[in-house]
Amino acid sequence: MAVFTGAGVAIVTPFHANREVNYEKLAELIEFQIAGSTDAIIICGTTGESSTLTHEEHLEVIRYCVEKVAGRVPVIAGTGSNCTETAIYLSTEAEKYGVDGLLVVSPYYNKATQKGLYEHYKAIAESVKVPIILYNVPSRTGCNIAPETVVKLCNDIENIVGVKEASGNISQAVKLMSMAGGKVDLYSGNDDQIVPLLSLGGKGVISVLSNVAPKQTHDICAKFFEGDVEGSLQEQLRAIPLCDALFCEVNPIPVKKALNLMGMEVGPMRRPLTEMEDANAAKLEKAMKDYGIL
Repeated sequence: MAVFTGAGVAIVTPFHANREVNYEKLAELIEFQIAGSTDAIIICGTTGESSTLTHEEHLEVIRYCVEKVAGRVPVIAGTGSNCTETAIYLSTEAEKYGVDGLLVVSPYYNKATQKGLYEHYKAIAESVKVPIILYNVPSRTGCNIAPETVVKLCNDIENIVGVKEASGNISQAVKLMSMAGGKVDLYSGNDDQIVPLLSLGGKGVISVLSNVAPKQTHDICAKFFEGDVEGSLQEQLRAIPLCDALFCEVNPIPVKKALNLMGMEVGPMRRPLTEMEDANAAKLEKAMKDYGIL
């Protein structure tokens, strides 16, 4: 059984003006998501600025999220690292807090071989019992998890159950699912490719768009699963200009700007990320108005 089906939000980490974690605001965001029919909450992923959280902050944010969600939807914690031992530490600690699954990004900068990736994920999976979703995002990590490696991991290791595929390479996703034999739960890692990956047998999306449009993103998946493929497609196509605006600068700069435009007051980014350029902010604001969320 999949960790979740539908649209899971890769939720932002809100900060105070001094860039300390704003836990009260995080609680508000969680309630906004659940009220908007989000199917899962993915905490401390790329969109949650995990790379600039200390280990202590990282784990406290996960613990706090699990506590506030209180079992209403699945919570999947981002616990990846370019150091296998660090990923094991974060994963075992997150498991203690009661997460429903882990999202583990491929090791960045090191550029491991496919053998190295296999050994990395095997070691992490053997340290925990909760399900693990691999996260393939070569544009950020410099390392691609080959379809053959994904399938081997899912076949060989019981609690490695799927992959968030964010390579943007539809041909790679097609090859993966042609080899999967029903053993790989596929999640889109790109909001502009939800319907294409669902059509390949995907379980849903781990979404940036859901931060600002949880119900609409949920509906893209729900309509598809209900057999309303045309309705799902129309929702997907309607969202494309907003998706483009949400990625016109590196994630999560635009989505935090969007939430602030909505009055959510999620605060600034942590350096080295900076505030959005004025021209791009204007493009984002227009896209939000055209989409009907501003």
